[in-house]
Amino acid sequence: MTSRNPRDSRLRLVGPRPLAAAPRAVTQHRSRRPAPRPPEGTPPPAELARMARTCLADAASVARWADAMLRPGRDGATSDGKGTLSDATAERAAADLGLTVAQVRADWDTARLAGLVEVHGDSARPGWRLRAWNRDDSAVLRGWVAFFDAWSLAYPEPADREHAAVAEVVSAMPQVLSFLQLSAGPVPVEQLLDLLEQRVTELRTERCEIVYGPQPEPVQNSAEDTPLAPLLDWALDALAYVGALTCAEGQATLTPLGSWAVWVKLEQICVAAQSPAGNIEQNAEDMLRGCAQLRPNAARAEYRAWLAARTVGSAVTELLDAARGEDALLRGLAFEALRVVGAPAEPDVRDAADETPLRPYALLWLAEHDGTDPEDAPAVLTREEATWLWVDTAAAVADHGEAPLLVRHLESAVQPTVPALLDEVRAVGHPRTVQVLVALAAAHPDPALAKAVRRAAFQVHTGGS
Repeated sequence: MTSRNPRDSRLRLVGPRPLAAAPRAVTQHRSRRPAPRPPEGTPPPAELARMARTCLADAASVARWADAMLRPGRDGATSDGKGTLSDATAERAAADLGLTVAQVRADWDTARLAGLVEVHGDSARPGWRLRAWNRDDSAVLRGWVAFFDAWSLAYPEPADREHAAVAEVVSAMPQVLSFLQLSAGPVPVEQLLDLLEQRVTELRTERCEIVYGPQPEPVQNSAEDTPLAPLLDWALDALAYVGALTCAEGQATLTPLGSWAVWVKLEQICVAAQSPAGNIEQNAEDMLRGCAQLRPNAARAEYRAWLAARTVGSAVTELLDAARGEDALLRGLAFEALRVVGAPAEPDVRDAADETPLRPYALLWLAEHDGTDPEDAPAVLTREEATWLWVDTAAAVADHGEAPLLVRHLESAVQPTVPALLDEVRAVGHPRTVQVLVALAAAHPDPALAKAVRRAAFQVHTGGS
């Protein structure tokens, strides 16, 4: 990169460095919180993983059958976009496994919720957790926690209840589970009902609005009129179905797996709340700004804690809104956070691929989600998309990084020469092109190359050639 002739300046084709891993101008010193210990009596991870494997054994069997017999991703599911087994496939699996069709469908749904099967558009295929099922305890526990998180989807909700009331109960159950975990033993269902009613009342009060003007007649059978006792019974049955608790003689008790999972989520929230930025209470944009100062592993821990305190849908919406802003650094970090979200974010990320500023990030996310190695994922981008991403990343470096890092960013360009890069950068039409080229020219030590970059910036600014 020191040639005096910019026409002969070759760019080394190296993989782009993750922006979140870029060195910071100021070294961050953070006090390390000792690794928390689970509550006394919690089984060791290997024992918890054994319990999780037992809980999900039937789902794993159906997923393995599909992997061996159907070659998932081709003909195993219907075209409903949800990966539902076709009638013929369900009947074939039932015959091969000695199960009923209803059992096969239930186990297939469990496999999807636990990440043993991943749905991509109209097809389904084995998830990475299925590949690691027998050798990776952490993958098994993550799969069970995903199933636990989806308890309200795993067990059919009462058909004769107001949807709003069901949603309120689902929103209130984390507090009920926390109480069960802190109680460390059986709790009367009547006591849980009192707690549920208090929490639902708080939720209704929090969203209460004063409406002016004529009011409609009261609607019969509204959420406020729905008795909560049957819905609590449904919630406890659903949580028992996923293996998080047991109910007997009018009392509910968390299983070791359930107690551990609730403790983990409470600990994540506490860790985030004790961080200097208090990221768990921030909106997505401020949370990402706080995480920009962290190393990748620490940032991912913050993302997980922030996500644990929100519903998946609202969190994904917030992250994508932050990615649509003007700050390119937040755009990259938002998609790093979406990688932590995983499969539930796929439909929204796929829609985001239609938006020019988000398209390269979304395509890389989708490629990695589909199993492409991160090192090979850039191959899914067209030359124009890769150039747009190069400019966008350069804008993030120019705004938040150091001059040497911006110079090194040249090495990640797909173009073989500086003149070719400048031509394509001008053609791609990124709104930050001028600022990026000016910053690069100011930072580069080669006078001839810097002059060529400044000339390109002037041409973009004036619309000349």
